[in-house]
Amino acid sequence: MGRGSRVRIPMATRNRNKIDEANYVLRDFGIELYPVNVEKLEIQSEDLEEIARFAALQAYQALGKPVVVEDSGLFIEALGGFPGPYSSYVYKTIGLKGVLKLMEGEENRKAYFEAVVAIALSERDVKTFVGRVEGRIAGEARGSHGFGFDPIFIPMGFDTTFAELGIEVKCSLSHRAKAFRAFGEWLRTNIDILSLWETP
Repeated sequence: MGRGSRVRIPMATRNRNKIDEANYVLRDFGIELYPVNVEKLEIQSEDLEEIARFAALQAYQALGKPVVVEDSGLFIEALGGFPGPYSSYVYKTIGLKGVLKLMEGEENRKAYFEAVVAIALSERDVKTFVGRVEGRIAGEARGSHGFGFDPIFIPMGFDTTFAELGIEVKCSLSHRAKAFRAFGEWLRTNIDILSLWETP
């Protein structure tokens, strides 16, 4: 990609926060994602990568061209990896308070966030990029930045939650940033793939 040029790629999401964080990382690669209203079908699986692969294929078939899909989860060691792939549902149902309630009195606060970025280039070719960040569950929700479980996740090496760090610091170390950075690196070294999208 030439200096100053960019490629715009659709992303199947209604979550503006995900778009903003992805674009914060991808701007260094001359890539901009924009949301498309494609229903993201999710299979029941314990494997985020499998879920993202399936969703990317479904989105590709619906849109008729490659579209980015991202799925992520919070895995808490003391809860056997819960909520994991069900993080979005758990957040909507019991929320931060519910998860903190489950962790009451628990000394083992270890947890990690994982994100998978997937893109189907055809019905037989799906690329996935994984990012992970280790950390721990806070004793209470803190911070007003970020979204989802960010207020209760403290990344390793910090005493502040993702929601206290702000987008610049978060995107230097988060699971989502790592996955999208890997996607950007791959796209930069596979320039011929750019012909799949129009570059304004």
